[in-house]
Amino acid sequence: MDNIDIKEFYKEICGDTGCQLDYFLDNKTNTDFGHFNVFEIAKFYFSGNKKCEMSYNRRLYYKISLIKGKNFVEYADKTILIENQGILFASPKIPYRYTPQDENQSGMFCVFTKEFLSKSKTGLNIDDLPIYQPNSDFIYQLNDEKYLELEALFRKMNSELSSTYPYKYDLIRNYVMELIHTGQKLKPIVSTTQVTNAASRISALFIELLERQFPIESDVQTIQLKTPIDFAKTLGIHTNHLNKVLKETTSRSTTEIINARIAEEAKMLLKQTQWNVSEIAYALGFDEVAHFSNFFKKHTTLSPLKYRN
Repeated sequence: MDNIDIKEFYKEICGDTGCQLDYFLDNKTNTDFGHFNVFEIAKFYFSGNKKCEMSYNRRLYYKISLIKGKNFVEYADKTILIENQGILFASPKIPYRYTPQDENQSGMFCVFTKEFLSKSKTGLNIDDLPIYQPNSDFIYQLNDEKYLELEALFRKMNSELSSTYPYKYDLIRNYVMELIHTGQKLKPIVSTTQVTNAASRISALFIELLERQFPIESDVQTIQLKTPIDFAKTLGIHTNHLNKVLKETTSRSTTEIINARIAEEAKMLLKQTQWNVSEIAYALGFDEVAHFSNFFKKHTTLSPLKYRN
């Protein structure tokens, strides 16, 4: 699982030069308003060799997709089948995989950075919205009437993007917020497909997130995911479910796996660096040296200093 930023998004779907990367990122990005763009699915995908399937990655931007066509969306332990029409609200909080089931696809999507929406005069924090919470069902069913209503909003955004109106980005932000508020009123598509590899996928993603924090290479670096709750929120699942999956696939609890990996890193830092114990404790997410010392002794039977010597 990789972290895909907005620049990698353009490279991923159309190559380094296939869609005028510099034009999109230089001319349509500004530190004053972030990045925003709109695309038509039928024109952008399914023409030439442009990539339509999105692999299971974490995308460091926001995306709202108005979808017409048959598609699978996989995230956490769920697989959602969009049979005809739907809308998807993707955020950096939830890694997912998107797989079209045929080439009969249409609709529109927009991509934007957090900075773009944070410039709203309302002072809104997008991550506080229910639709962008890690446990959100972010894929919603649409009837024909609602689809046409939302399609009109996308076309307004697309038209405004190419206009010379000096306040066009304020207007586009309003359209984006209308999409979000409409989505929060909709009924989520229920996961009805049984996926045999869901447990394996969650287990693999957990290990990926854990290992990505290591090795610690600087005494100012500190791990961000320290507890089962931290990992469960990042994966968009309940803590109890994560623990159940790891018990089934590894025979160890979430806490046992995390602690074992932190203890291994602690031993490496004590043997291979000159950092003092407080610096190592900070790097491994401990607020107090005493807590780190107790943790290390519990897992090795030795104090940090005795182990080092």
